[in-house]
Amino acid sequence: MSALTKNILKDKSFRFAIRIVNLREYLVHEKGEHVLSKQLLRSGTAIGALVREAKNAESKPDFIHKLGIAQKECDETLYWLELLSETKFITKTEYQSVFSDANELLKIIRSSIITAKKSINL
Repeated sequence: MSALTKNILKDKSFRFAIRIVNLREYLVHEKGEHVLSKQLLRSGTAIGALVREAKNAESKPDFIHKLGIAQKECDETLYWLELLSETKFITKTEYQSVFSDANELLKIIRSSIITAKKSINL
């Protein structure tokens, strides 16, 4: 993964975590929702933490493994967002906005994993 991609992923995952923290606050204080939003907070903020861990990986396989976990957390975040939307805790517009950011992160992570795997097999 190039330095530019690393920085983009690091920055986007951090900004996404901030969005998730703010969404959780909204869900708790405005909607009185605690259970789903806690799951969303956990998975949505884990993405950036795992991206940071991957940056300091001990090896290429370790890097791939950490990004693989970030990918799973990102996909789980999409699940919680969909559930919050379908249960009317967030509007379709709110859902689409956050979903779009999460989906973009997922694509970048997947692309980074593919690139890293290819560099091992050179």
